[in-house]
Amino acid sequence: MRTSSLRAFGPSFVALWWFYFLSFVAGFLLFPVVPLHLRDLGAAIAESGRFQSAFWIGSGLGCLISGPLGDRVGQRPLLIWSTLAAAGFFATYAFLPVRWAFFLLAPLHGLMWSALRTGALAWVGGSLALERRSEGLALFGMAAPAGVAIGPLVGVWLYPRVGFRVICLTFTVVLLGLFAMIRKLPGGERVDTEPRPGFGWPESWVLLPALITFLLGFGDGPMAPYSAQEARGLGLFWPSAYLTCFALGMVGIRFLLGVLGRGLSPARLIPVTLGLALVGNTLLAALPGGQVRHIVSGLTYGAGFGMTQTLMFTHVISLAQGERRGAAVGALYFAFDAGVALGSLGLGWVMQAAGFRWGWGVGAMLVVPALLLSFRLGRPAPAAA
Repeated sequence: MRTSSLRAFGPSFVALWWFYFLSFVAGFLLFPVVPLHLRDLGAAIAESGRFQSAFWIGSGLGCLISGPLGDRVGQRPLLIWSTLAAAGFFATYAFLPVRWAFFLLAPLHGLMWSALRTGALAWVGGSLALERRSEGLALFGMAAPAGVAIGPLVGVWLYPRVGFRVICLTFTVVLLGLFAMIRKLPGGERVDTEPRPGFGWPESWVLLPALITFLLGFGDGPMAPYSAQEARGLGLFWPSAYLTCFALGMVGIRFLLGVLGRGLSPARLIPVTLGLALVGNTLLAALPGGQVRHIVSGLTYGAGFGMTQTLMFTHVISLAQGERRGAAVGALYFAFDAGVALGSLGLGWVMQAAGFRWGWGVGAMLVVPALLLSFRLGRPAPAAA
């Protein structure tokens, strides 16, 4: 994405874009590297995926808190303290000597990461003018796939060369830099001074988008911790190919829809992108071979999966009441994170018992009900009133 395009939305938008990008680099560097490190410490296949399960459980539960909390205290204070805490977790991982300690800290780290994601997205969504919100969120949505592309590639490449400790300490410094940046960034505070009764839970119509997002996340659960493990077991020359191509697919579909999808509502496009995700997931389970299968499936699945997430968040942010926007974003993140956690855990068992392809196949089956439910998306009456 051209920097000039980002600058059109102002300096705070650019800063938050880079903040979101580097947060995803840090997160998706950990997801494939920690399982590889745990395997080297003696973990079995299923056990190595438990770090991601524990992380996403903490993140999912955290989103239910961090979304409404950001609405009450402001997004900038939320991002400041969660970024500092995330840096502390990276520094701690560097010196952990036993496997169980990773599983203990992962949900607490996930709790902090939930605040990074909900706070940044709610801040941006609330600051964009209504007539440019879809365009702005599409541009902002490029930060996540860019981070997903670079994080695994860098982490898997660096792991055998510099070791786990150096990787963690390096990203501790990166996160401390983000902490310093977000402290100086203007905006992101509560703009109203009226007290709010109770904790701002999302509106009831958010349940359907959340259920679709949960099913999509369940099928996506094993991708990060197990795709590189399958590649390493097959002796593939590019072990991070799936995750990198996954992110490239996310970027490519945004350029395509930027030309062909103008004027179409997110609710109309979501069934199309879910269908593309289903095809990509099925290819990973059914295609023969190894390296080409990872590349083709990653590109296809990434295009469908990534755009579905962006469209779903755009749909919900556009319809949510202003004082409940953070809660709505948090509910979607909770649904996705819970799905990823359960998918990583449950499909990891399937892979250990029956092989990687069976796990990919079960994940593909879970996209089918999400696709069917997506045809019921539309403008909810409570938001229109």
